[in-house]
Amino acid sequence: MLERHPWARYVAIGDSFTEGIGDPEPSAAGGFRGWADRVAEVLAADAEDFAYANLAVRGKLLRGIREEQAESALALQPDLVSVSAGGNDILRPGTDPDEVAGRLDELLGLLGRDGATVVVFTGPDIGMRPVMRAIRGKVAIFNQNVYAIARRHDAIVVDLWALRELTDPRMWDEDRLHFSPLGHHTIAIAVLDALGIAHGLEPMTPPPLPETSWRQARVGDLVWARAHLVPWVVRRIRGRSSGDGRSPKRPELNPLG
Repeated sequence: MLERHPWARYVAIGDSFTEGIGDPEPSAAGGFRGWADRVAEVLAADAEDFAYANLAVRGKLLRGIREEQAESALALQPDLVSVSAGGNDILRPGTDPDEVAGRLDELLGLLGRDGATVVVFTGPDIGMRPVMRAIRGKVAIFNQNVYAIARRHDAIVVDLWALRELTDPRMWDEDRLHFSPLGHHTIAIAVLDALGIAHGLEPMTPPPLPETSWRQARVGDLVWARAHLVPWVVRRIRGRSSGDGRSPKRPELNPLG
């Protein structure tokens, strides 16, 4: 593990996962903290003149991340870039995970062109979700591609599928599409470990889940579908996104604090 890391300019790009949705924090830029902010806080504690930017915007597809964030990120001359992209594409009905991975391949080639360390993510295992289970195979195919792409571009992979803690419902926000503060904390630890950085973050013990019957669980599934899944699907059918009109929460490289 590295006692001191070599990075001074960290830029995070992607969608809601990297923006930090599900981890509300009024004092944080944009009102959400998230795993990327947590990682940046650890990196900043061990480096003078450390600066961090987060260009991620919720709801973005891979193409939008490539067109709207990649060049802006490179213009900031980072030496560390994290990118999580493709998840919203995989969720869309009829998408081909191999085709989505092909676009990720192009994106990683671009992000690494100036020698920055690039961090990329696999998708988490969503097999424990009755409604989401249908796309589990697509996620698995995409993940295998991610490893092959990372090898080609010498990128670091954070394997969320292998992070079995994320199968715990308490790691997820009530919308079941984003991670909870506990989930973001757990992912921050995984990112720092993948970078080989010594840190003081410790796994958190979640409170016990209340006991529920099978019937209560199914009712909960229906309530969730009406409140969260159906609006998400309708937005996609209409060609709209939750990120329409939104700007990045940290568009410039600045010190934390």
